[in-house]
Amino acid sequence: MRISLSGSPADEALELPASVDEALAATFELPATARELWELLATLAAHDLAVARAVEPHLDAMGILQQAGMASPSGHWGVFAAEGDDPLVFTRGLLSGTKPWCSLADRLDSALVTAQLPSGERALFAVDLHDPGVEVIDGAWKARGLVEIPSGPVRFTDVPAAQVGAAGWYLTRPGFAWGGIAVAACWYGGAVGIARAVLAAKPSPFTHLHLGAIDVALGSARRALLEASTLEGDPRITAKRVRATVARACEEVLWRAGHALGPAPLALDEQHAKRVADLQLYVRQHHAEKDDASLGEALVGSTPW
Repeated sequence: MRISLSGSPADEALELPASVDEALAATFELPATARELWELLATLAAHDLAVARAVEPHLDAMGILQQAGMASPSGHWGVFAAEGDDPLVFTRGLLSGTKPWCSLADRLDSALVTAQLPSGERALFAVDLHDPGVEVIDGAWKARGLVEIPSGPVRFTDVPAAQVGAAGWYLTRPGFAWGGIAVAACWYGGAVGIARAVLAAKPSPFTHLHLGAIDVALGSARRALLEASTLEGDPRITAKRVRATVARACEEVLWRAGHALGPAPLALDEQHAKRVADLQLYVRQHHAEKDDASLGEALVGSTPW
């Protein structure tokens, strides 16, 4: 069932990959609008959050390359932009160092990777992950959620890379904030998948209570995504607001579903247990109070309301 941000599921069918393997083998075209992209990701996530987690960075990479004026390349791509204690460095055309949080690095073809220039500035680079200098460090991923998306560190040793955009462009480009909202669209879809289990549960006054509260939470998240799709206002503030709103809705759905359904589906329903574990991990990409503080800081000196 395709998710629409208009408030009701869309009628048109969408062929959904049955697994991460199928998602990596499939060809996904970058949708023409932010709303269409977020609806696609939410639909994939309601079906299987790990599938959405595999597709989202690939489409993000396609959007980044498009913004840079580069042609869409072949293969499946990732985006590795997290920073560790020891930054990945780019010197004389080569990348060296260790990059943390590299999702599916052992199964992707290429990636866009942030690294430090000799000047100390940060830039973005396109890299072939099949290069012999790329070493995926096994055994780091211990998660019980998103088990199909290992996101451990990768060691780069003199790996050729092509710079994408000027120094600092990755963070300042117009599409950076919308990429953050695309992740929130995945969270939203994951919460919808869990909410559907409550909707299908045996009716009772207590189930109805939790179902009503879930509807309110998901409605707030959906409206935040829909409003953001108009691309009005400061995109960075909009992204912070949307991510916070959707993250809170996800936490509410997780809590309410647990109270409404009890332990049985967590213990006996493999699909539901997977959805809960996947969302619990994925939504922690929102940094809770730290991100709320960042939003508050961004609002200082403005008239937001």
